[in-house]
Amino acid sequence: MRSARTVVVSVSVLLCTVLAALLAPGTAPKLAAQPRVQEFPVPAGSHPHDVAPAPDGSVWYTAQRTGKLGRLDPATGRVREVPLGDGSSPHGVIVGPDGAAWVTDSGLNAIVRVDPATHEVRRFPLPAGSGYTNLNTAAFDGQGTLWFTGQSGIYGRLPAGAAQPEVFKAPNGRGPYGIAATPGGTIYYASLAGSYVGRIDPPASRVTVLQPPTPDQGARRVWSDSHGRIWVSEWDGGKLARYDPASGAWREWPLPGRNPKPYAVYVDANDQVWVSEWSANALVRFDPATERFEVLALPSRGAAVRQILGRPGEVWGAESGTDKLVVVYTAKPAR
Repeated sequence: MRSARTVVVSVSVLLCTVLAALLAPGTAPKLAAQPRVQEFPVPAGSHPHDVAPAPDGSVWYTAQRTGKLGRLDPATGRVREVPLGDGSSPHGVIVGPDGAAWVTDSGLNAIVRVDPATHEVRRFPLPAGSGYTNLNTAAFDGQGTLWFTGQSGIYGRLPAGAAQPEVFKAPNGRGPYGIAATPGGTIYYASLAGSYVGRIDPPASRVTVLQPPTPDQGARRVWSDSHGRIWVSEWDGGKLARYDPASGAWREWPLPGRNPKPYAVYVDANDQVWVSEWSANALVRFDPATERFEVLALPSRGAAVRQILGRPGEVWGAESGTDKLVVVYTAKPAR
């Protein structure tokens, strides 16, 4: 394991980077909250894909290329890794209502639970005959059911206490990618190949297809704000979109910079919207009240942040291109 090395980036450096490399004249953002950016190395070759901050202050991440689930202690920089099994290729990880790490493992074609205290691994294989589903990400609804997506063209669920997941065919074939739950427990997912957002309605075999205004936009990830509005990162369209279930209305905002590629989206506890933007090698914050973007350049080149998640005062990302995790402290961290 490499020794931990942290990088603190000043706001002035961030602004200079943004001004010089990313934005056209007259579009420079101002960083309102003076966030601090810090990186944490993880073992070489891990290719971390998703992150999930845990209640105890640690951070889980999927080591996609090595078939492990990692756990970072930000206080010390130490990492412990848990092998998930032969053939594992973990994609997504979230923390469940039971406090455990729940992993969507495309290599095992299974949902995997890792106990937070013992690191015991339990696998929930998909039904025989499911084929290769290319499992992607997962979310819990308000009833304790785990919902998940597979890019091969499926979505599924694992009810609380069940031993085996159920799998359903998604509308329009392959593409289901990011997934999220609203505060009320409604599940939405994004279809990257299908360029739509799907709302899973009872019964589970029914999905309402919601079309963003931009055709072929490549909806990649989704997240809900506190009002139940759905935010979408449009990978091919270079835009941030919002769907309001109350009115059925869509809005879209082009990201700043040249040829933006928004990968993931996350809404923090203050309803600020965060996007990982590959072309700019940055994390981008959007304030819905002012409709302004703020660009935070990442310290390492080629970071390729694939997913972002957070907890109050912190926004975490997985730098798949550098074998690092990155955090933006939006408030002074507790010591």
